[in-house]
Amino acid sequence: MLVVLETSWWSLFIRGLTALALGILTAIWRGLSLYDLTLVFFGYAMIDGVVNLAGAFTAAQSRERWGPLLFEAVAGIAAALVAVAWPGVTMLGLIYIIAAWGLTTGALEMVSAARLSRHGRGKWLLALSGAASIALGIVMIAVPLAGSSSIAFWLGAYAFVFGTLLVALAFRLRPRVKTRREHRMEPAA
Repeated sequence: MLVVLETSWWSLFIRGLTALALGILTAIWRGLSLYDLTLVFFGYAMIDGVVNLAGAFTAAQSRERWGPLLFEAVAGIAAALVAVAWPGVTMLGLIYIIAAWGLTTGALEMVSAARLSRHGRGKWLLALSGAASIALGIVMIAVPLAGSSSIAFWLGAYAFVFGTLLVALAFRLRPRVKTRREHRMEPAA
């Protein structure tokens, strides 16, 4: 699993940047309606799911464990599609979709972190990102009657934390990939 994370550090970076963009969007866009919030969540969850799907394919090609990545991709894509396909989705319905998505993806990120070797670089960052996703799910369940501005606030706060953790993990893994490439390019003495 560590090899996959190291070689596809860019996917963690893209996911982190997408989350940070979500956080910024929810912070500056005042008065998000239910429709707007649904579209914003759809866009974020879809991008996150597709990037996870690419990671699952990379893992499968590297003969690494790809199950958690695939399940996380399916959860993200499914949550995005359900959010926009549900005719007349209510605020409560969207909250439960976000909660289910957060709990599911968080648990899968925790599984991925647990499967990393003891000496895996950034294992704790991956575990914290899973904990952040689970915390989002719990908050969504705890405030089921909140309005769209409250939901946007919590989703944005989550996105800032999650995005920062993934970008930090990507940068933590990237130098190791550069070092491996440099060693391969050195002439044999």
